[in-house]
Formats: sequence, C-alpha cells, structure tokens
Amino acid sequence: MLFKELNLIEPILNALQTEGYTQPTPIQEQAIPSILQNRDLLGCAQTGTGKTAAFAIPMLQLLSKPHTNTKIHKVIKALVLTPTRELAIQIEESFKAYGKNLPIRHLVIFGGVGQKAQTDALHRGVDILVATPGRLLDLMNQGFINLRDIEIFVLDEADRMLDMGFIHDVKKVIAKLPAKRQTLFFSATMPKEIQGLADTILTNPVKVEVTPVSSTAEKIRQEIFYVEKGDKKGLLMHILQDKTIETALVFARTKHGADRIVKDLIKVGVKAEAIHGNKSQNARQRALTNFKAKTTRILVATDIAARGIDVDELSHVINYELPNIPETYVHRIGRTGRAGLSGTALSFCDAEEKEFLDDIEKLIGLKLPVTEDHPFAMSWQSLLSGAAAAKTKGKTKPSRGQRSERTSRPEKKEHEPNLSGAKKTPGGSGNRRWWKK
Repeated sequence: MLFKELNLIEPILNALQTEGYTQPTPIQEQAIPSILQNRDLLGCAQTGTGKTAAFAIPMLQLLSKPHTNTKIHKVIKALVLTPTRELAIQIEESFKAYGKNLPIRHLVIFGGVGQKAQTDALHRGVDILVATPGRLLDLMNQGFINLRDIEIFVLDEADRMLDMGFIHDVKKVIAKLPAKRQTLFFSATMPKEIQGLADTILTNPVKVEVTPVSSTAEKIRQEIFYVEKGDKKGLLMHILQDKTIETALVFARTKHGADRIVKDLIKVGVKAEAIHGNKSQNARQRALTNFKAKTTRILVATDIAARGIDVDELSHVINYELPNIPETYVHRIGRTGRAGLSGTALSFCDAEEKEFLDDIEKLIGLKLPVTEDHPFAMSWQSLLSGAAAAKTKGKTKPSRGQRSERTSRPEKKEHEPNLSGAKKTPGGSGNRRWWKK
C-alpha cells in the first residue's frame, strides 16, 4: 500500500513526499483510516514501528477541516501527552514535517527550561500541544492552559508513564479533558494498571497491535560477547576500530558510567558525547544534533535519557552493560533496524550480568549467538563460575522496579521514540562485518 491510497489530503501527501516517505508501516496502514473515521484507538506497538506518524498524520488532516468554534482566540484542539522531553521534541518535529503545508500551529512544552517562551507561544494560539506531564500540569495550575476544547487526546507510551511514576499526573490531566473527545492510546506493553486505564478512557476502540514487546526486530542482528568487566573498555575500542561503524549508540546503566565511557573514548581519539539526566536540556539537544549529523561518532546514553532518541539509519547499538529489566533490552536495540532497515546490536556480558542475559533470552524466546573471536573473550567456564560466585556474594539482580538513574523530580527522568515513517528503499550497514581480526 502507498500513502496516497489512505485518502490523505494533498498538502499532507506532498509533505510526505518531501520527507521521502511513500509506503506506510503496518501500524500506519492500520491506524490512519480508523483515526480519520474519528474512532478511538488502542495501539500496542513498541518503538521503531512508526507510531508517531500513525497518529500525527490523521490528526493533522482532522484538524485541517473547518471548525464550528468561532472564538476569536485560538484554542488548543489536540493534546499529545508523552513521558520525556526528547520524545516530546521529536513528536513536535513530526507535526512540523507533515503539517508544513497546513495552517496548523503546534507547540512542545516540557520542564527543565524556562517557561516564558512556552507561555508566549500559548498566548499567540496553538492548535496541537505536545507536552510532558509535569510542565503541562504546572502551566495548567498557573492558568496558561485550558483543556476544555480538546477534540483529540493522545496518550503516548503509557507503560513508560507508569514506569516513571507519572500515572497519577496523567490521571489529573485526563480529569480536565472534555468527556466528548477522540482518544488515541499507545503502549508497548499492557500491564494490568495500563489496561485498566485504557478501559476507562477509551470508547469502543479499534485495536491495532504490531510486534509484541517480547519479540525483537527480525532485521536486527544480535550478538553477545562474554567479557570480564575490566576488559569491556578494551573490547569497545577493539570493535570501534572498524571504520564501517560510522555511528553507534552505546548504552550504560548509570550516568557516571556513561561519562566514564565518553572520557575513555575521547582519550583514544574517538569523538563521543553523553546524554543523561544530569545534562542540561541544551547540552542533550546539542549532543543529539551532533550525533544525527555524524559529527559525533559515538553517543553514550542511559536508558531513561535514550527513550527519545530517533536516528535515521543508525546501524549499531552497543550494550556496554546489560539492563536488569529484559524489556529494556528490546527498547534499546529498537534504536536500530528501523523503517525496514537492517541493524546490529552488540551486547557485552560479564559474570554478574549472566542472570540479566538469561531473562532477556527468556523474554525474546531466542538464544543469542555468542561471538568468541575477539581478544578479550571470556570462557564459558569462567562465566559460569563467576556468575555462581556473584550469587554467593549476594550480588543479586535489582528488582524490576529499580532503576539505575534517578533524579530528584520525576519529570526530569527521561525516557524513548519513535519512528516517523517508512523509507522508500530498505538499506543500511547492518550486514557488514563489525570486527577485525
């Protein structure tokens, strides 16, 4: 199917053509017609499926129709609520790209920066508001925002809202919305509390489900490297000797760990930057911009900060440290292999992380291949004995609710992304050899 077969208006089709998108992803193909019919929608989709465009494109079309509202001042007609600043920014960029030929105003608001520029824009009038929960409630309490005229409400990444402690804020926002509205609800997973919330706010929804979270993208090549903790730095340097790896997203479990990896890379002449909760919003945006422009080769991120990272044609994700929550592994490697492109996910596993790896393989239903052809290979026997010793010493894995990166205010916990549309031709460097003997 092509986008032009989805009954989209000419201004949007022209914008999509400019962006180079001709074919919708499965979730876009399923969701767009239902949303255009003003149906509520429950979308079960993980990152990399194209869900942002799945709701942004039909919203723009619906809001481009003549309205009966004759108020002199423009009112907010649509609200997109999302858990992190990075994700909010990228969603607003999608509205800008797809709506470039439409007279629709959009604005993104989030915490961590001054509010004056945001309140000035609100005063000038906004059709579509993209917001994180904390700043939205703050500006509502100050009287800058009123949600009584909302026609379309989007709750994005609902499960991450729950993980990050935003669920009560979300419910406060929902309480201020008009009862008569169209609601679009997206979540990668459906835990009991999220299912209950969906049942409460959706009316006879169309359900769209694409790639359950337990499955990893078929076009992502995954490899495991057994390595001593102290040898991880050397292994990373060894892998990055391969110049075909133009850019790579490296995951660390903590902010301190991310900074340490960046310092080690810079010492050997590899251009690297870190993105995590202790960085200012400007520093994080600058690092992300440099990475997208490929002036920075390596971006090192914590899980929470990485949730909004969406980079076209990213070929490699490297798990310097395995996550203690198996679903996080799926979200991490979903940064690559997007829009039908191939990608490679390389994961380092030391003895203390063996239990994390077991949980990941159980979740995805796949035994990950182990690469032993590298200078820092750790034997299977050493791995098992080390894992047993770690258990004996009481180094058990953190609970599923425990996160490595914490900040004082919930809003400053960052988190994922998403894909804006499908490229015309699949490609990428995922099938290249990524180490040298």
